[in-house]
Amino acid sequence: MPADEIIMRKIISKEQEEKKQKRNQLAIGSILILVMVLSVLGYSLGSEKESSEKIVYNGFEFTKENGFWILNIENAKFSFQYNPREVESINPVLNPIENYLNKPLYVYSADAEAEAEFYRNLFYDNSIVERVQKACPENEVCEAGLPVKTCSDNFIIIKESDNSEIKQTENCLFIEGKREDLVKISDSALFKIIGIQ
Repeated sequence: MPADEIIMRKIISKEQEEKKQKRNQLAIGSILILVMVLSVLGYSLGSEKESSEKIVYNGFEFTKENGFWILNIENAKFSFQYNPREVESINPVLNPIENYLNKPLYVYSADAEAEAEFYRNLFYDNSIVERVQKACPENEVCEAGLPVKTCSDNFIIIKESDNSEIKQTENCLFIEGKREDLVKISDSALFKIIGIQ
């Protein structure tokens, strides 16, 4: 085989290799651009769907954000795990939110999540109460160091029970139910306190 033919093959092979490499780069680049466009489109559609999840209940508008139902009333922002349509409307008369304003709130709870609903809505997000503090109801055995409180104080008592119940005795709000329902029952009580139900 003459030397000219060998050199020609290498040149042709190199040109073909460069063309093949350019084709591959173009294909990979196109795939990456397509993936990026679809990702942005999917994210925007997903965000639009979540932000558009709204309900209106008794004239109050709730919007689903980050797994919570958000309600804005004047300068206050409330957030709940459930919306009013998902919980049972309760009939008992509960002290309105004004009774809690700028006073300490004491909590005795069998469920941290249910307790957090009150903490977040009445103190952390809105500063309605002066502070939230764990306490022990009189006639209960509690961990050492907890102050003993009575129904003369604003006191929320959350307990496990076979029956769901919400009742107000003086300044004590009693919330009872099965452990898996305590957050839902607590949201129901908050809807009543805030004046939504």
